[in-house]
Amino acid sequence: MKYMLIMQINPVALDALTDEQREEIMKGHGAFVDTIKASGEMVETHALGIPADSAVVRVRDGQPVVTDGPYLEAKEFMGGYYIVDCETRERALELAALIPDAGVEGLGIEVRPIMFSSGPTD
Repeated sequence: MKYMLIMQINPVALDALTDEQREEIMKGHGAFVDTIKASGEMVETHALGIPADSAVVRVRDGQPVVTDGPYLEAKEFMGGYYIVDCETRERALELAALIPDAGVEGLGIEVRPIMFSSGPTD
């Protein structure tokens, strides 16, 4: 089964970290990618831009209306994700715990099953 491991980012929590702690998190992501590649569980991963660089499109009266910035006012946002293909939900939770963000106060990894996929597969 495929799962999306979503990195929920809290800018306040990140700002409280030292440069060395941020560097350790980045190195930890490299190690995590190596782990899930070696196990054959990695499907893909993407880091996302900050909400200030995003836009929301809504169609009103048949016309698109574009608003800059995030959809909701929230202290956390989706910063990126890994898609993994593993045997069980328990394994997906184990993998989520290996992502370095999971060990940082104020950050977390959301684990969601993927119910439908479309497009090229590996």
